[in-house]
Amino acid sequence: MRSAEVRRNTAETRVRVFVNLDGTGERKLASGVAFLDHMLDQIARHGLIDLEVECEGDLHIDAHHSVEDIGITLGQAVARALGDKKGIRRYGHAYVPLDEALTRVVVDLSGRPGLEWNVPFTRALIGSFDVDLAAEFFRGFVNHAQVTLHVDNLRGQNAHHQCETVFKAFARALRMAVETDERIAGRIPSTKEAL
Repeated sequence: MRSAEVRRNTAETRVRVFVNLDGTGERKLASGVAFLDHMLDQIARHGLIDLEVECEGDLHIDAHHSVEDIGITLGQAVARALGDKKGIRRYGHAYVPLDEALTRVVVDLSGRPGLEWNVPFTRALIGSFDVDLAAEFFRGFVNHAQVTLHVDNLRGQNAHHQCETVFKAFARALRMAVETDERIAGRIPSTKEAL
């Protein structure tokens, strides 16, 4: 079972994340940010990743530190669960629609962090959730999972739909990338022989 648990404790947050990359989408989510829990639910369900997230953050300031630190900790957990990356597909991609919104996500479990973020949200808040925090979540994830991630919202008018398609497409792309490929069993999918 490719799984890992990571804890991150700072003066701003206390975070625990557990992932099982070979799961069925089971989840226990208590981020302290209701909309983020809704988005993390998309990762678990559509990525078929068992996911547990607990966070106690300085929400009296705002949700920034909690959202960013959960992204960081999730990235660390995914990296640890992947191990040496032998036998994985490495690349994943997905297009996901939700009514008028459509997003494309492409991921490379490259060992090199990089985020290309092209999401022109149509409003600044989804309920009380600052849409800028979606990019902060993924920036934290890619920097600590050591992956390259391209996120392009191709169209959308409803910011909730835009954000949800981002997380669903990310889940589907990640699911594809972490899957094992029997044709390269025991080998690292890179001409460098390292990721």
